[in-house]
Amino acid sequence: MSRLFRDVEGGPRCPHGSVVCIGAFDGLHLGHQALVRHALVRARALDVPCVVLSFEPLPREFFAPNDPPPRLMLPRTKAGRLFEMGVDQLGLLRFDRRLCSLSAEEFAHQVLVHRLNAREVWVGPEFRFGKARGGDIGVLKAVGQAHGFVAGEIEPVQVDGERVSATRIRQALREGDFATAERFLGRPYAIAGHVVQGKQLGRTLGFPTANLRFGGRTPALSGIYATWVHGVGDAPRASVSSLGTRPTVDGVEPLLEAHLFDFDGDLYGRRIEVEFVAKLRDELKFSDLPALTAQMHRDAAEAREILSKEQHHAFV
Repeated sequence: MSRLFRDVEGGPRCPHGSVVCIGAFDGLHLGHQALVRHALVRARALDVPCVVLSFEPLPREFFAPNDPPPRLMLPRTKAGRLFEMGVDQLGLLRFDRRLCSLSAEEFAHQVLVHRLNAREVWVGPEFRFGKARGGDIGVLKAVGQAHGFVAGEIEPVQVDGERVSATRIRQALREGDFATAERFLGRPYAIAGHVVQGKQLGRTLGFPTANLRFGGRTPALSGIYATWVHGVGDAPRASVSSLGTRPTVDGVEPLLEAHLFDFDGDLYGRRIEVEFVAKLRDELKFSDLPALTAQMHRDAAEAREILSKEQHHAFV
């Protein structure tokens, strides 16, 4: 049986029971990690699978397609990190009209009781679910009482007296405050993906780049950054990266373009991770390509200077 499932319908996946935790888990920050670890401990104590339930697209992306929340993490990265933590099964449930029309009680019965045979269900603080966000921890406890599972919520996780949340991390990234983002995430902020082929304009200008796409999602960053690229050789590679729509060449789709210093090789298809260290400037529209190229040289010099003073992280 695949460890990843997408549908609320279907037969039972955990005949002997499970421990379930539910949330968006965007970014998998310290609060999310605490919830997952708690569920893992309970699952191991009961000798049943630990199941994480999340949603794809995120509910706010579904309800506000013209103003979606910036994504901290793409689905594949989220799945990979959850499985690395020891999660046995992951439900990336398709958030569509059918799912959002289910009442909280219907969702709990169909997914938690029928599909997952939950023995315990754990959520974060202020968790809401079901049609019109009608379900909360009280509803979960009531359904659990009727169907034989225990429901609970964990306490908020705080760092330096401030509650950890995806909203606060997005704000820190928007402000170029990578130190705060790292404290709340428990790791440096990075974007991972497979390198795709671009228009090769950077190569023409003397700045070949490794490009990552976002699959229609909105990134949490925009601008030019000093970065480390992981996944190319044994050590991280110093780089300068642009994240945006490339207005000088009338681009539309968000694209992450990483130029690795002193590197000449083919990275197409390789999975890399771009770690953000410092913001250099906002994305600008230049009058012509020579003006853009001149600025790229200045950006590269500044990024080299910053990274020469940085001790890169051992990336886990």
